[in-house]
Amino acid sequence: MGTFKAWVQAARLRTLPLSLSGIIVGTSLAILQGSFNTGIFVLALLTTIGFQITSNFANDYGDGVKGTDNEDRIGPARALQSGLLSRTSLKKGIVIAVLISMALALYLVVLAFGLENLKYIVLFTVLGVLSIWAAIRYTMGENPYGYKGLGDVFVFMFFGLLGVLGSMFLYTKSLDWMAFLPAASIGLLCVGVLNLNNLRDVVSDKKHGKITLVVKMGFENGKRYHTILILSAFIGFAIFSWLQIEGPLNWFYLLAFVPIFVHLAKVIRTKEPVLLDGELKKLALGTFLLSVLFLIAVKFFL
Repeated sequence: MGTFKAWVQAARLRTLPLSLSGIIVGTSLAILQGSFNTGIFVLALLTTIGFQITSNFANDYGDGVKGTDNEDRIGPARALQSGLLSRTSLKKGIVIAVLISMALALYLVVLAFGLENLKYIVLFTVLGVLSIWAAIRYTMGENPYGYKGLGDVFVFMFFGLLGVLGSMFLYTKSLDWMAFLPAASIGLLCVGVLNLNNLRDVVSDKKHGKITLVVKMGFENGKRYHTILILSAFIGFAIFSWLQIEGPLNWFYLLAFVPIFVHLAKVIRTKEPVLLDGELKKLALGTFLLSVLFLIAVKFFL
């Protein structure tokens, strides 16, 4: 089944902070409404980690089988590409990750809603299954949506809207239309990380038939698209703060956009895709910092 180091490489732990951002923001929104449960919070984080690792295993397998991961690819070598894991081992790993993720998800929804709220349990179980499907079908199968320029849409939906609003609903059993602003903003930042990945790999992706939005629109337009994503995310949070938060101290979490804007300036100036590899970590960690500062603002200053 491969060494522990190989599985850690396939899990791509550096992607986990970004996936947790939506849960943290959703939890913050629930706290704003006076709802919090430590058990739900911990299980939501673990479930999201499970989904993300499932996605990473599936992407490693899908891109490796299709030949998209090759010597032309920029960034860390994948486990299948580098021969650290076989196809059979990685498939087994995906199955195990799916089972663990679904077990965590079921435990989470039962804890959140109780067995008496069967309709919510069924709804969130279906959403969990759809999340697993989205994680696997991004690069795996005959017609993966990630090879058709649809990855951005799915990331926005699952990392942004579902991640934030779904986690908020676990606590509150209700939705507030104002919550769509930070949910959409987190989704846009997560799409930004995917777009950076596609900007970095545009030459390799085009060569091997992975038709991302960047491949369709070109490198320069991809950078303009990235600018729109970042600015829109900032505007979404700023509008939310203007409508919902009183006092200048409570806006301090927006300082997390300072390194994000520095990152954006670097992207705009960059002419060669290979030079963007280090920017993925900056935007991912910047988004995670934003979510943590948002939680601190809500928890201690509101």
